[in-house]
Amino acid sequence: MKPIGYWLNRTDKALTRYMNDMLEESGLTRIAWQALNVIHDTTEVADTEVLSHLAANADSATLTAAIDTVLADGWADRSTPGRLTLTPGGNQRLTDVAARVDAFRDLSTTGISLDEYRTAVRVLERMSHNLESATSAG
Repeated sequence: MKPIGYWLNRTDKALTRYMNDMLEESGLTRIAWQALNVIHDTTEVADTEVLSHLAANADSATLTAAIDTVLADGWADRSTPGRLTLTPGGNQRLTDVAARVDAFRDLSTTGISLDEYRTAVRVLERMSHNLESATSAG
């Protein structure tokens, strides 16, 4: 059996590759889609909040590039300096890809019960907490 780190890395790469391919025709990447969701979920969110919220998903340069992309493509704008809001086009973009994202989620969890999925998430959450706590304590 391969160790958990192998499967974590392989799964993340597979998730990213599949989502990037699926979202490409919509002009999105996994990270840009995630940034749009953070902006959608928080009215007038600061760039730093988007970076903080998605810090586990990518490095700062990649996240900043995703923010620049959603701004350049008109899916978000700055109604207030330093604050991001979703435009009607950004809302439409999320609506347009929602069915494909749902199909992606169904595909990625095929053969996995809801209990198995929840258990996997709880175990990974505990592992992260254990390691992050040890790192901050040391």
